[in-house]
Order: sequence, then structure tokens, then C-alpha cells
Amino acid sequence: MSRPAWRLWTGVRRASAALVAAVASALLVTSCASGQDGTAASSAAPRQSAARDGGARDGAAADPTPSTGSGKAAAPATLGRSAPQRVSIPSLGVSSALETLGQSGDGTMTTPKDPDLAGWYEPGPTPGSRGPAVIAGHVTWNGADAVFKKLKTMKAGDTVEVTRRDGKTATFTVDRVEEYPKKKFPTLEVYKNIDHAGLRLITCGGDFDADRHYYSSNVTVFASMTGVA
Repeated sequence: MSRPAWRLWTGVRRASAALVAAVASALLVTSCASGQDGTAASSAAPRQSAARDGGARDGAAADPTPSTGSGKAAAPATLGRSAPQRVSIPSLGVSSALETLGQSGDGTMTTPKDPDLAGWYEPGPTPGSRGPAVIAGHVTWNGADAVFKKLKTMKAGDTVEVTRRDGKTATFTVDRVEEYPKKKFPTLEVYKNIDHAGLRLITCGGDFDADRHYYSSNVTVFASMTGVA
């Protein structure tokens, strides 16, 4: 059998100097490539830096809790940097250990080697620290459902739990779920700097072109941290 194709993106879009100042990184445009038998994984990735969450060490102190101006906390305090170990999505029955994803030689994000596992994009923020942490996973592989097969069925209000190396579990609540055509992927909207702990879950979606071994879109789940245990 031929080796599966792990490269999921076809191009790089670099932000202008003004946008780099606003977003603090260059971002990659997403596309999808096929798996071993034409069923593919998915993902999209920014070219982010650990500095996005302040460059904090594992176990560093959390940022102050933001205020609504009325004396009520708007969200839990963001956490220091600590690598995630597991992601759980109760509504989908998903509980997955996390591979660590990096960048390939051409700057694209690597993808999980095991289709049953999701992966965390290590150059970006850690889940729970300030910024949009990214967890990606395959949708199908070799004709079988993969870890994020049902990601597109998530709804606003669903929860995602991420267990971290420091022993804390960050709970995120889904704000919205979007599906974007690959050619119109809103890179800045998905990966822009934010003032809270956010999470992006990403997989492929849309129609699959068997001749091109290619999915037409990406499913992106936007979530915000709402609790820490």
C-alpha cells in the first residue's frame, strides 16, 4: 500500500506588516489532502508562537480574571502555559490522548499520525492560556470514522474538557460551529489574537473529491474557557 499523505494544506498566506502587528503571527491557509484510500483527515493551522500566551512557563501564574466592569467576572482567569494531555467531548463520546503537532519543512502544520487521536498544535497557545489554542483531528481514514468524524454535529453550549500536564482541567463552552470553503477560509477570524482563553477544534468537511483526494472545506469549532478544575 502507498503511504498515507499527511500534508493537509496547499498554500501559505502571509499577513501584511500591519496585520502581523495585530495578529502577531503569519497564518496558514487551509486545504485538505487524501488519506490512504481517499478518505481524508483535516485541519487548518496558524503559524503561531508560544509567545502568544505570554511565553509563560509550565505552571506559571494565571493572568488576572477579566472584569465586566460591574464587579462580576466575565470568564475564569487564564492559565499559565502547560501542555495538554487529553481532550474530551462528552456530546460526541470522544476522549482522546493528544499527539503533539509541529510544523513541517514548508511551514505547514503536521497532523496526527494516529487517526484515532487528536493533536495539539504546540507552537501556539496551550488550552487554558490566553489565545486561540488549536486541536486538530482526522475525520475519516481508510474508510473508517476517525476521531473527529462527528465534529460538525457539535452545537453552541456543548462543552469540551482539556486535561493539562499541570493537573488542571480547562472546560470550554462552544460559541459556534462554522464550515468554511477551503478557498475562502477566514484565517484571521479563526486565529486572531483574543483577550481570553479560546479553543479551536478543526477537521475536514464538505464534499470529498475522490479524483483529487481532497475535501472541499474545513469544520471549525470556536469555544471559550468557562471553567477550571
